[in-house]
Amino acid sequence: MSESMAAKPVSKDQNKGASVMLGMLWRDKFAFVSAVVLLIIMAFAIFGPAFLGDLATSQNLRGRNSPPFDLSRGWMFVLGGDSLGRPILARLVVAAQSTMAVAAGAVAMSLVVGAIFGLIAGYVGKTASQIIMRLADVIMSFPSLLLAVVVLYVLGPSIPNMILVLAITRIPIYLRTTRAEVLEVRERMFVQAAVVMGASHRRIVLRHILPVIAPTLITIATLDFAFVMLAESSLSFLGIGIQPPSITWGLMVSQGRPYLNTAWWLAFWPGLMIVITALSLNLLSNWMRIALDPAQRWRLESRKSTDA
Repeated sequence: MSESMAAKPVSKDQNKGASVMLGMLWRDKFAFVSAVVLLIIMAFAIFGPAFLGDLATSQNLRGRNSPPFDLSRGWMFVLGGDSLGRPILARLVVAAQSTMAVAAGAVAMSLVVGAIFGLIAGYVGKTASQIIMRLADVIMSFPSLLLAVVVLYVLGPSIPNMILVLAITRIPIYLRTTRAEVLEVRERMFVQAAVVMGASHRRIVLRHILPVIAPTLITIATLDFAFVMLAESSLSFLGIGIQPPSITWGLMVSQGRPYLNTAWWLAFWPGLMIVITALSLNLLSNWMRIALDPAQRWRLESRKSTDA
């Protein structure tokens, strides 16, 4: 009975915190619209291929390069058809899954690996920190796209290899940020108090330091998601990224490049999806940077009193 009673205030506080965050998101209209757009894109990426996968691959040479907004061939051709008569709308939905999977996998892997090594470099001794930071300097000494080109040329283009190479190029971002945050947080009074009370190093890192730096890492990951997605699109556009029969937005732009003068919509719609997704991620990350920082959250909370 006592345990259940003790758990209720925690759940109430969590619900209250979630409602406060949703309220701040609602007051920032640009961030709210961006969140809605991203949720719609993610829903299409997760569930869309199950319903439109066959339509995205079925060829109809009579409808090749069909212009957009011509519904004579059905509502699936509202955005036009590609060079093989496949509906662009269905292919956009299917391509969203591959594009989001590559970006999410690369960001998650680089975030986890970079945060772990950043925590070690910031909390453990100077020798381990120097070794880890020199490894990060080695990775950063190579241009990210050039490194991706070399690795993909050796390993071959595929979704797992794409995730691996993009994650490697982004690890130093999270490593350096985590280390800098840990070096600052470990000197705060509550961490020193935990040390004096005899808390283990593992408990100090996981219970006292990591929750403080997590909002910063989440904000960077949201912004980095857009960069990784653009990098994947660039590699696919150059022809060394995802290869058919798999498809991404970048590959669709590459396939539509020869038809820019005669069928501009082949490259326009996937390019527009890339721009909309990247813009939404940038706007949402800007909101998260303020909302997750207690020192700046008053900017969003003050809008409530102004609106009232």
